[in-house]
Amino acid sequence: MRNTTRVLGVTAAITALLTAAAPASAEPAPFAVPSEYADQRIDWQPCFDEPPPQLPPGGERLECGTLTAPMDWHNPDNGKEIRIAVSRLRPEGTQNARALFTNPGGPGGAGLEMPLGFLFDGRDELAAHFTIYGIDVRGTGRSTTVSCGPQENAPSFDVKDRSPQNVRAILHHTEEFAESCAQHSGELGRYVNTEQTVADLDLLRRVEDHDRINWYGVSGGTWLGAHYATYFPRAVDRMVLDSNTQFTGSWQEVFAWQPMAFERRWREDVLPWLAAHDDQYQLGSSPRQVQFTVDQLREGLKRQPLPTPQGPLDHNALDALLVQAMYSKSLFPELGEALRALRAETDLELVAERLAATRARFVPMQTDPADSQAATMFAIRCNDTEFRGTPDSVAAWSQLQGQMFPLYGYHTIVQPCLYWHGQQAQLKRPDGKGVPPVLMLQAEKDPATAYEGALIAHREFANSRLVTVRGEGDHGVYGAGNGCVDDVVVEYLIDKQVPAGDISCPGGELPGVDVRDQRSGLLDNLLELQDLL
Repeated sequence: MRNTTRVLGVTAAITALLTAAAPASAEPAPFAVPSEYADQRIDWQPCFDEPPPQLPPGGERLECGTLTAPMDWHNPDNGKEIRIAVSRLRPEGTQNARALFTNPGGPGGAGLEMPLGFLFDGRDELAAHFTIYGIDVRGTGRSTTVSCGPQENAPSFDVKDRSPQNVRAILHHTEEFAESCAQHSGELGRYVNTEQTVADLDLLRRVEDHDRINWYGVSGGTWLGAHYATYFPRAVDRMVLDSNTQFTGSWQEVFAWQPMAFERRWREDVLPWLAAHDDQYQLGSSPRQVQFTVDQLREGLKRQPLPTPQGPLDHNALDALLVQAMYSKSLFPELGEALRALRAETDLELVAERLAATRARFVPMQTDPADSQAATMFAIRCNDTEFRGTPDSVAAWSQLQGQMFPLYGYHTIVQPCLYWHGQQAQLKRPDGKGVPPVLMLQAEKDPATAYEGALIAHREFANSRLVTVRGEGDHGVYGAGNGCVDDVVVEYLIDKQVPAGDISCPGGELPGVDVRDQRSGLLDNLLELQDLL
């Protein structure tokens, strides 16, 4: 799950057409599909004129194209259209492989590069059996985009400052931000939601002549996948949901889990790990000492940000670095090096590079066109489900969350959906009825999509199978070197073997201090590839 922008702190923590059915289905289509959309053909072309050197072997086969869709699937004949950027990676030697649709989460993450992530060692078996599709969902990436407008010069608030004037200023700025999103996104902003997006996905299925699709979605992609299956159950073959949102509830419920989950990961994994490597990072030999060091660093950066070529390093930059490190244990050594450098005020270029990567992943509104990812995230969250609360209740809730979970809890004061005036979608609630068995993957200490929320979704989504990764805290567990998890996924997707019941897999060990020794997961690989297209 992505977090928002420096403007708002590191909040939110840091995704025959429309039955989506096989031809024999008698189920009514959720939406009408005019022939000009149903009969279109995508002009597939190589994504790269000259393959870049960091492309994994086979990446030169990635093709890109554009799908045309109605702006509003409830009124598809009004002549208003949008572009959906899509990619596909076909196996060598076959043109008729089963389809695997993918989504990187967010919600609102651009997914055009995502098929390339399946070419890395440990995931390449799927690339040999499926045509893997990537999609920049409506609103983001190279599709028709929405925007929240330029934010580069916005004030850098401290969400931990609970003085009445600062609380009022944060709430006021959040309201201005929501209004800016509505103004800059225009008419399309009202139609960037999950219901419209699943209709786009099923149009792609139809245009590409697939009776059914398979699905791999991570994080916010579990929400999108579960809703696709709810609207088009007969179009689903197999579906893997990795690092699950509470997709049977509301977005407000999904993000309400994050303060607790980030705090758990911080206290149980990151702090003890940094303390165990005090000889390397000099941050303290106990979790309490490391916490004290980090708190002192934050206060110092708030008083006097450190200048770097990429901009000042302040308390919000440190918050972003800490949040990023929660997502993958492979990032722990980089966090340790960054904190050591900050404390010594040396190697600040290293810290600035780390911050730039952090902003690219969690603070996407710093520059256009990445602004569209943040704008799409908020449009989906705010248009999909109702946000309940008032400015006073949000301030009080964030105060309570901050006292219990200080790493991230105070950031919950930033809630653009509180001030959103978009068009509320009438989403169908996923319950799993009529859907083939779905495979859910979940780490017990996932910081971004809490295990507790995933359990609720599992209980409420009929016929789902849950793979629990014990003691693991990484967000995105498939393809990260856990053989137990990977074997279950491969057998389920390729061999169509459905587990008889829920499964428990052991988690991986925490890393050493050498960054080069760490195995990268799918999300880490995608970050390395995100600027290729």
